[in-house]
Formats: sequence, C-alpha cells, structure tokens
Amino acid sequence: MSRDREQRRRRGERVRESAPDPPGQDRDAEAGEESAVELAGDLTPEETRERLRRRAAFLRELAEARELRERVTPHRSRRARIHAALRHRTFRIN
Repeated sequence: MSRDREQRRRRGERVRESAPDPPGQDRDAEAGEESAVELAGDLTPEETRERLRRRAAFLRELAEARELRERVTPHRSRRARIHAALRHRTFRIN
C-alpha cells in the first residue's frame, strides 16, 4: 500500500480502489439488454406483483431508516440542510 493511501486510511477518508469486473461482463451491451428483456418477459403476473411488493416494502424501510437517522443525529440533518441551502444559492440567478 502506498504511503498516501495509508495516510488517508488513518484519517478515515475513503480510498477508491478499482474492483475487478464481475464474470460475464465481456458480452455486448446489446446482448445484456436483450437477455434482461427476455427475463422480464418470463415473469408471471404473480411474480411481478411479489417483486413490486418486496420493492415497496424495501423503499418504505429505507425511508423510515433515513427519518430515524435524522431524528437520532440532528447534527447530520442540520448539516445536510445547510449544504442543500448552499447548493441552492450557488445556482440561483439574481
């Protein structure tokens, strides 16, 4: 490990390292899209409903976790509000 990466890890910063491509990624993008369409066509209506139900439950839990985090750590939500306000001001036209 390089000295720079080691120092970043000590300071708690994220170190970006490239990960190897997952197996099967060497196919054409078109072939991947076609297989995804074929897989979606193979689902029965019951499977589709079940998938959407699980997805909705996941999104509800995710929203609940975000709300809980904001309640438990108000300094994070305050910081997020300040940063959002700064972003909005940056793009505002006078």
